[in-house]
Amino acid sequence: MPTLLWHGINQSAVATISLSALVKNEPKARALFDRLSIAVLLAVAGVVLATFRDYGLGWDDYTHSEYGDLLVKLYASGFSDRRALSFVNLYMYGGGFDMLAALTAKALPFTLFETRRLVGGLIGLLGLVATWRTGRRVGGPLAGFLALVLLATCPLYIGHMFMNAKDAPFAAAMALLLYALVRMFETYPALTPANGSLAAAGFGLSIGSRIMGGFGVIELAAGLAFAGSLDAIKQGVRPAAKRLGRYLAWLIPVALLAYAVMALVWPWSVTSLLNPLRAVVYFSSFFEKPWHELFGGELTLVTQMPRSYVPTLLALQLPEILLGLALAGAAGAAIAVCRRELAASRRVVLLVILIAAIAPIAAAVAARPAMYNGIRHFVFVLPPIAVLGGLAGARLLEWLWEKSHSAASVAGLTLIAATALPVIAMARLHPYEYTYYNTLAGGVAGARSRYMLDYWALSFKQASQGLAAFLSERHERKPQDRRWKLAVCGPHRSPQVELGPDFETTWDPQGADFAMMLGEFYCLTFDAPLVTEVVREGVVYARVYDIRGRSFTTLLSTPAP
Repeated sequence: MPTLLWHGINQSAVATISLSALVKNEPKARALFDRLSIAVLLAVAGVVLATFRDYGLGWDDYTHSEYGDLLVKLYASGFSDRRALSFVNLYMYGGGFDMLAALTAKALPFTLFETRRLVGGLIGLLGLVATWRTGRRVGGPLAGFLALVLLATCPLYIGHMFMNAKDAPFAAAMALLLYALVRMFETYPALTPANGSLAAAGFGLSIGSRIMGGFGVIELAAGLAFAGSLDAIKQGVRPAAKRLGRYLAWLIPVALLAYAVMALVWPWSVTSLLNPLRAVVYFSSFFEKPWHELFGGELTLVTQMPRSYVPTLLALQLPEILLGLALAGAAGAAIAVCRRELAASRRVVLLVILIAAIAPIAAAVAARPAMYNGIRHFVFVLPPIAVLGGLAGARLLEWLWEKSHSAASVAGLTLIAATALPVIAMARLHPYEYTYYNTLAGGVAGARSRYMLDYWALSFKQASQGLAAFLSERHERKPQDRRWKLAVCGPHRSPQVELGPDFETTWDPQGADFAMMLGEFYCLTFDAPLVTEVVREGVVYARVYDIRGRSFTTLLSTPAP
């Protein structure tokens, strides 16, 4: 099947798949799927504009907003206010997103955190654009359209792009970098200024977002090594070495421009030449006191998660259609890379996409670092995974059409239905799309007792709104001599922001008026009147209890680490 699946896209000189076999007119086919792709992007943009206010704060949001504000002050002060360069440990991350959100909040009429959600959604949209263009460039308009649809209907990507200040912007930057690398290797050994500038932006934004952007360097190095080897086999070692050397020289200004972009979004990285390496060393070992998380039904220290952690969660959290097509696409790409009759540029491009999708997962399996919060750190592999799925899906439809028009029609309808399923699930889970589990896991109901769901406590926004509505309906006002006391099992900033100054939060339930409990394993279920609860698909994400006049000594079901 992989050979059949990739027979069409592995033609030597042609890097695109047309639908001429389907519509008998290649220009019309290209225009059709380009228009459909633009329609999908417009639809996602509409969803962003309609829903960005729905997402609550997580554990890190408030701190990230402070980091963004300090970065703005760093530049506004002419670098005299240097607090951003030592702020908690965030200075070891790039702050481009936080800085952009802080600046945007000064211009828009929304609250700071609403603006952060809007900016996150729009950056996620740019990641979708980059994924579409990559798939289109490698496999034609249909492959680009399918890659776009597969990523736009992936709850992990959509959920994280709204509320993940670290990993979602990084994923978008890596998607841009992959697009740039594809363009670069299509024209090897030539390098155009446009492709070089695009690659510089991709590298600068990626590494300037997270030091894990170094995987992009691995993709570039592997592509250059493979391209140089293929060139040597065809043209001889000396001419190939000369062309490779000239290409590396052309990459020097690209590297300098990338360094400047990185400096802009991650100023700490350039205060010392060794700072990027210091970040690598810092993140190579776990820098916090380990805690337990739920994986496979067992409580496991995050530093002792099994090697199967990332592959298992990808298998259970990706939509089935994306998972199946991506696996087929990866197999087909691996076969194509080994086919000597194909154009060298095509083989190199497919190798780079494979590395982008697989290398980070393989590294996690081999190195077994501390792993936690689901697979939020691996959101950046979703765009190349979607590209592989788009390539496979496009070839499958064309191959079926060549065999049977009816079979191709059935496959097309099946594809539509398969991508509709995660969309329906996202609508039901909204705004907690990132907690999605597929049918292999039994949905969120099946995953509840085995895996973490709302580990970032986004449900506290709705829980806070429920508590405020409860008090308003009962016409209750805060005590005259004090504020309402809210015991919170989970991040405290979310209810503080949502409920305002009439509330104080605490981890101690003794003497508290209400208790807000996250639905994860470490929060107790109280025998007390229920004020409100947040439920999706029959699963409780958060509860608020009225504990006035009752005595509880802890919020935690397990001892604090």
